[in-house]
Amino acid sequence: MGDNIDISVDFAGLKLVNPVFTVSGTCGYADELSDFMDVNCLGGFITKSITLAPRKGNATPRIVETDSGMLNAIGLANVGLEKFIEEKLPVLENFSPAVFVNVAGQTIEEYVAVTERLSSERAIAGFELNISCPNVKKGGISFGRDPEQVAGITSAVKKAAGEKVLMVKLSPAVTDISVIAAAAVEAGADALSLVNTFTAMVIDIETRKPVLANRTGGLSGPAIKPIAVYLVNKVYNEVAKKRDIPLLGGGGIRTALDAIEFIIAGASGVGIGTTNFIEPDCAAKIIDGIRDYCVRNDITNIKELTGSLLE
Repeated sequence: MGDNIDISVDFAGLKLVNPVFTVSGTCGYADELSDFMDVNCLGGFITKSITLAPRKGNATPRIVETDSGMLNAIGLANVGLEKFIEEKLPVLENFSPAVFVNVAGQTIEEYVAVTERLSSERAIAGFELNISCPNVKKGGISFGRDPEQVAGITSAVKKAAGEKVLMVKLSPAVTDISVIAAAAVEAGADALSLVNTFTAMVIDIETRKPVLANRTGGLSGPAIKPIAVYLVNKVYNEVAKKRDIPLLGGGGIRTALDAIEFIIAGASGVGIGTTNFIEPDCAAKIIDGIRDYCVRNDITNIKELTGSLLE
């Protein structure tokens, strides 16, 4: 039973076996995850952020648990472009999911340099443009709040990406996320990823100081899911649907039922993040659960679900 169920998706021209991605920063460069599950069962995999030079990231402590979530202020710590090419790309070549490299930088030129250098690598299907990280002083969200800046960086990186898919990762910390989404699409984005984390703070009441050395961090996990579902549906209705732009939706997904909420809201793909830290094989279980849902509801093709929210 279920053999005739098709959960494959067309994501900006990429044929994916299913809509499930693991999101940037939650499972390294794939080899870390392979100890816990078959990475090849995924539809897509997004690497940690890659910057031109290596980054140590923010001072510790830089992670703290909260009710129904966590705050992180990692600060884009990564091995840097050259070490990524030398040590991580050969690992990624062994896996079948569509690999997206999350690209970050402090200037547009840095984003372009990283993208251009990787644009000819066969192991890479596309790039996720990180203009929404709230935990760095330069780059990140500073590019993602203004439509003109979003358009400028998207256009520049799209040219550098060549034939690769460019997905732009949006911040929820804006006045109107649809305005930012439209600016990215009009500048050449092939897909959109939403949402990134919400800026938040935890205070130690004994010391009366922030728990995180960075003072603030990005809130992720189940606590943000209802807001993320709303924002995905808003961008789908106001931007993505009429332009036929796929959305990668995420924020607090723990189960297949959570993932299906995002798909009904308008997402073509779903990103699993914080739950990877708690249950490293959760993505495989979510894939199975999506298939089971389709069987139970006589859905032969998952495309029937995308954007199927009823008024």
